[in-house]
Amino acid sequence: MPDIVNEFNEYRSKMNDKILADNNKVIKRIFNLDTNAYAEGALDVKTKELLGLVASAVLRCDDCIKYHMEASYKIGLKKEEVVEALSIATLVGGTIVIPHLRRAYEFWDALEAQ
Repeated sequence: MPDIVNEFNEYRSKMNDKILADNNKVIKRIFNLDTNAYAEGALDVKTKELLGLVASAVLRCDDCIKYHMEASYKIGLKKEEVVEALSIATLVGGTIVIPHLRRAYEFWDALEAQ
């Protein structure tokens, strides 16, 4: 099985560096806003990551799902918590989310295998 976690992170890092090297103020602000939105606030970080994961699944963004899955794993969310959030996403998003749910499970398994 290919190392989907490292492949994702290496590609994401390489392309983020390339994008940010263009020094576009709007893009830099969007990246900064995204980073700061998931910081501790009125909602704790775990809740924010689960919200991000649900929104990403409903919007069917595999890269976003992977990002939030890894963040959730790193901050100590349990698989049961992540799966419950994904169940809500599938309910809200409908059956079109199921292929993304499959890839999310695959990515979580890869995180656990590291």
